[in-house]
Amino acid sequence: DAIIKVTACAICGSGLHLMGGFMPTMEHGDILGHETMGEVIEVGRDNSKLKVGDRIVVPFTICCGECRQCKWGNWSCCERTNPNGKMQAETFGYPLAGLFGFSHITGGFSGGQAEYLRVPYSDIGPIKVPDGLTDEQVLFLSDIFPTAYQAAEHCDITPEDTIAIWGCGPVGVLAVKSCFLLGAKRVIAIDTVPERLALARQAGAETIDFGKQNVQETIMEMTHGLGPDAVIEAVGMEAHGADTLAQKVSSAVMAATVSMERPFALNQAILACRPGGIVSMPGVFAGPVGPVALGVLMNKGLTLKTGQTHMIRYLQPLLERIQKGEIDPSFIISHRSSSLEDGPALYEAFRDKADNCTKVVFKPHG
Repeated sequence: DAIIKVTACAICGSGLHLMGGFMPTMEHGDILGHETMGEVIEVGRDNSKLKVGDRIVVPFTICCGECRQCKWGNWSCCERTNPNGKMQAETFGYPLAGLFGFSHITGGFSGGQAEYLRVPYSDIGPIKVPDGLTDEQVLFLSDIFPTAYQAAEHCDITPEDTIAIWGCGPVGVLAVKSCFLLGAKRVIAIDTVPERLALARQAGAETIDFGKQNVQETIMEMTHGLGPDAVIEAVGMEAHGADTLAQKVSSAVMAATVSMERPFALNQAILACRPGGIVSMPGVFAGPVGPVALGVLMNKGLTLKTGQTHMIRYLQPLLERIQKGEIDPSFIISHRSSSLEDGPALYEAFRDKADNCTKVVFKPHG
């Protein structure tokens, strides 16, 4: 183990699922937060990787490094780090990696929206930050940058490819950047929040406002009927929006039912993807989902790629991209606070997309 003094932490979109009651087994007093970094102030005597004074970024997954899944490189499927694995297996069939600040079904580990954080297995997951990089440049190595990059990598991008991305939140916008880093020719991003669409354009994407345009018709026009080669669903369980009257009625019904997650963005993505293409799904779903267009997925011969991010695969390569100046993920930050007491109000602003809020970072010690 190590204990860190938290120097920066952030609110993630999947944290909104917890606040909204979509994730089971949350309890009063749980500490949220799974995007965290800080300074090591104590370290276990058998930990040879870290020393007091090191700056580290803590990935949101907790991995043992010794089970078969870790050895295979499937880090988010670690078999050993979730102490409540039997509970999780009742839903998923198997235990998966423990997660920071993400309910008791994923281990009940305290999250990093705090002044200090205990980091189990800290000789396996965290990465040390070299001198010369600010907290804001590297903080998002804890989750959303690797998540976006894995989503783009799942698209098997070639130099002539067009990629369409649903959701221009932090993961979606970093997915735009990641697609271009991996050589995509063109990226089309779909959202309806003006500030998020502007961020996507800043990242190099062409954009569609689903509140004003029919997504499928517009994509077909933009691609001359060919469609995108791969699509990324970066929205997840709380998607809103639909094109047809029937979809809108269904959306209204499911929006009032917290037990049923809403796959509208996923279904639009499946419909839009060209036959034989890839559907990459980093957007978080937790339980039962409303009607999914499986028939469309099957008949078009699409490949679906999903999963929590295998964080340890990406930490060093993406740190090197930041060091080389290929990307600075801090451009997505809109709100900063030095007080965790601002948390409830900033969660609400982020949830409601108010005050141009696209990403919140706390610096608990100023």
